[in-house]
Amino acid sequence: MADPVGGHVVLPSVQSESFFSLRQRPISREERYAMGRGLREQVPRRELGVWSPEPDRADPVELIIESHQGRVPELIPIRVARMLSSPYGFLRGTAIVMAADVAGLPSTGIMPVICGDAHLGNFGFYASPEGELVIDLNDFDEAHPGCWEWDLRRLVASIWVAGRENGAREDQCGDAVASCVAAYRHEVRFLADEPLLKRAYNHLDVERLQGAATEKSLQKEIERAARRARRRTSDRALPRFTREHAGQRQIVEEPPLITRLPAEEYDAVAQGLDDYLSTIPPQWRRTLGGYTLIDIAHKVVGVGSVGLRAYIALLEGSSPSDVVFLQLKQARRSVLAPYVHGDSAWHDHQGQRVAEYQQALQTVSDPLLGWTTVGSRQYYVRQFRNMKGTIGLDSIDVAALTDYAGIVGHLLAKGHARTSGASMIAGYVGSSDKLDQAMCRFAAGYADQTEADHGRLVEAVRHGELPVDQDALDIAGSTFRPR
Repeated sequence: MADPVGGHVVLPSVQSESFFSLRQRPISREERYAMGRGLREQVPRRELGVWSPEPDRADPVELIIESHQGRVPELIPIRVARMLSSPYGFLRGTAIVMAADVAGLPSTGIMPVICGDAHLGNFGFYASPEGELVIDLNDFDEAHPGCWEWDLRRLVASIWVAGRENGAREDQCGDAVASCVAAYRHEVRFLADEPLLKRAYNHLDVERLQGAATEKSLQKEIERAARRARRRTSDRALPRFTREHAGQRQIVEEPPLITRLPAEEYDAVAQGLDDYLSTIPPQWRRTLGGYTLIDIAHKVVGVGSVGLRAYIALLEGSSPSDVVFLQLKQARRSVLAPYVHGDSAWHDHQGQRVAEYQQALQTVSDPLLGWTTVGSRQYYVRQFRNMKGTIGLDSIDVAALTDYAGIVGHLLAKGHARTSGASMIAGYVGSSDKLDQAMCRFAAGYADQTEADHGRLVEAVRHGELPVDQDALDIAGSTFRPR
């Protein structure tokens, strides 16, 4: 058994490589299953449904302001606007708030690698190294060893919030959450009985996804989203993001979202890209080494990431149409880290943390995924356009939401089972619907909390505690207007 850290069981496969040995037999599957089952006496499954904010709960606006430290000040109003647009937008941008909340709730202490930000919008399409379109978890900025319940709680809360915004009744939101949790239970129990290597190979491509979807409306949305994702490639991005200037291709500015770099910053990022090459596998290093850096720009992305440094780099190969866009995203300490190991440092390089935990959680990953350092900041690097896409949550009906919730529950379980702890989790969750019922109670309660926190953000903006960008609000379709 691994040593507990802060009351949690940190499993050997998520610790340092010094814990690995082929000469030491791990705890048997049967023993781990029994350990997980025994945890029900310490933490009954019904207790996972509890949500009641503590009297000294941190003010969500103060946590948001704390998370703005070190960000580009001019971009913070855009981030606030994106969170202000709706309770779901708020939830997406406030992993720091939910981490503080769930870390104090009852949990089994079983700690595989988790996503750390497993909301409904962080599942999506991307290209495998073979060019196959697959769907999986696709955001890992907060990935870290952590309690599996933390991920599941964030996912079910996001389903309930998204369901309300789509006009679903409370019982329909409950059906969607129950579908998610039941799929999670079934998948983790199935994978716990599979050989370790077979468990590692399990993935969901678009064809299997279509077969897994039972609702015709979801099947149509999958087809539409997949078709759109297949068009999101570097060569198709060329006319959208670049233009010819003085005989050379150049990334087009769209202030404040896409901006050019001062010469000194440009040179530092270029050097960082050269250093990044040493972090990718040799065969891909040789391939990418045949490309030439043409241009770099700063590009604002996401909700939670707005204000952190993020760049896109245009590389040209053997012809002007042979191009690759790379993205560098600033990586900071996971919001989960303080609740797992306090102020101590587990990760020397946060970009490396993101890249390696992404590879741990995904069955197949971007082959160009790596990391680098630019100045004092750490980054992970990936392809910018490799057929990324998502299911449009605002374009699916209630039945499709329930169907899709089951699919993402399956994917979350697959990710957790790939690292360690599947047998212990399977022993705990069991075959009954007790966990499903508990998570429905939690999701409904936390959806109420999210709406209240969103209201607190609205008031904070109205009282001048936080700045907001009106143009970004208009783009998001928000009806909010500061006084």
